[in-house]
Amino acid sequence: MTDRSEALRGHAAMFLFAAVISVSFTLGDIAAPWIDPMALSALRFTIAAMLVGVASAPHIRAVHFKQAWRYLVVGGLLAGYFILMFEALNITDPVSTSAVFTLTPIMSAIFGYMLMRQITTKLTACALLLAGTGAIWVIFRADIEAILGLRFGKGEQLFFIGCAMHALYAPIGRKLNRGEPLLVYTFGCICGGLIVTVLFGARSITHTEWPELPAIAWIAAVYLGVCATAGTVFLVQFATLRLPSAKVMAYGYLVPAFVILWEGLLGHGWIPLAVLPGVIAILTALIVLCSTTEPD
Repeated sequence: MTDRSEALRGHAAMFLFAAVISVSFTLGDIAAPWIDPMALSALRFTIAAMLVGVASAPHIRAVHFKQAWRYLVVGGLLAGYFILMFEALNITDPVSTSAVFTLTPIMSAIFGYMLMRQITTKLTACALLLAGTGAIWVIFRADIEAILGLRFGKGEQLFFIGCAMHALYAPIGRKLNRGEPLLVYTFGCICGGLIVTVLFGARSITHTEWPELPAIAWIAAVYLGVCATAGTVFLVQFATLRLPSAKVMAYGYLVPAFVILWEGLLGHGWIPLAVLPGVIAILTALIVLCSTTEPD
């Protein structure tokens, strides 16, 4: 299979990633009143670990875990992002954190160069800038005053650290890969994330009334564990072996557009037309990223 077709498969994986992640926002919001976010994170990693563990069992060999610390590093970065996101949301609002998230592909490009010497071309950099601008326009619902009024407070600073961890997750995942089967590597990373989440969320986990949780909390946990954790970790690792880190992370910009689509289809209301240019900017930038080739 040619490098071009492999790259397109990587782009397709990340497009699916954005669609899957976007659903978790709606489900997570519905389940939030019933379960602590840290307990939910631990549950999602547990479900994901069991699922991927069963799928990867026939391929697991002792040699794959000779450097098990790698999985703790990669999975720990992902778990750290979720932990800091929840902590930041206790201080600031989702709109501000979403705005901070637009810095992730830029940071990923920097980490990609530092770790893998991945070069970001001028065209790719311009596409990332266009996508980031479009995402900001969508996030703030085309409200210029709200954009100009953004403040970088303690919550935003905390989430910035989380975004840096998320940005580092893609290139370091590729850096530490030793050629293990993708399912095995995914299983190891999820286990690493589970360990870190349990260590930091032990209090929330033990204080959760698990038998009293309503059905929606379990439905959300299953979706988050199967699709938004096991599925997306697999998709990101699949894409990072085929695309530069900046391009992988750029698909995070597509998430707000998908959220808008699902919210509209669920009858929660459609966005004003003024937001549409932001969505078009994101899609245009992603088309450019799909069509450009560069060293990876």
